[in-house]
Amino acid sequence: MTRHADALVLTEVDAGIGIVTLNRPHAHNLLDASLAESLIGAIDDLVARPGVRTIVLSALGDSFSVGSDPLELERSGLIAVEPALAARLLRSVAECPRPVVARVQGPAYGLGAGLIAACDIAIASFDAEFSFEAVHIGRVPAVIAPYVIGAVGPQRARRYFLTGERFSASEAYRIGLLSELAASAEQLDDAIGEVVDALLLGGPRAQQQVKSLVRALGRPRVDEKTLDQAVDIEHRLDAGAEAQEGLDALFGRRHPGWVPAGSS
Repeated sequence: MTRHADALVLTEVDAGIGIVTLNRPHAHNLLDASLAESLIGAIDDLVARPGVRTIVLSALGDSFSVGSDPLELERSGLIAVEPALAARLLRSVAECPRPVVARVQGPAYGLGAGLIAACDIAIASFDAEFSFEAVHIGRVPAVIAPYVIGAVGPQRARRYFLTGERFSASEAYRIGLLSELAASAEQLDDAIGEVVDALLLGGPRAQQQVKSLVRALGRPRVDEKTLDQAVDIEHRLDAGAEAQEGLDALFGRRHPGWVPAGSS
């Protein structure tokens, strides 16, 4: 069990269940390069343990993860998650040979919401909130897009990618980002326990093949070419004038130039 106070990710194994916990509660589990690398390492380590049958991805504090928010990263002096690293992180979750269950509470924005979409099963409390806000600063959520589209479908992904609006746990459940809702933290843990118990009844090799089958038939194809294209899109947009204006506006606490005068 990893329980170092300064560890970015905590891990625990209990009766065949590997628990991976984001441990930056004071910053709402802000994702930077170090936390992303630590999460990849923690998942790889649990997969390498023969007794681990399923993995639960959770987070300490009031938030699941506010993603890789550029303003908060700047304030904290942290290094942003580059698109290539974000792609590797999401792939490590989506292609993990064990079933991965997300335990979600509070905000899950941007890359944090993308992590949830990459999981096999996601259960959240009613206080959870979601968004894909990249367009607000002239960016595109390209790397998370294959996983979000796979979870909610292209039409719903278009809406929330285009507007960047925040939406509730009940809406996330309605559109397919979540598998189940729980009214309280206690009920959330009970729901996680029930689904994990159900997963432990399945054959490990069969479950691994089920994941491969669903990736092949039920989701947009996420191969090296797709990921390279997504990373390239993010790099090109991030380097453009519109994204620079978006960042300048964010740091200057003003609306970007494309927002109509008088908008709230």
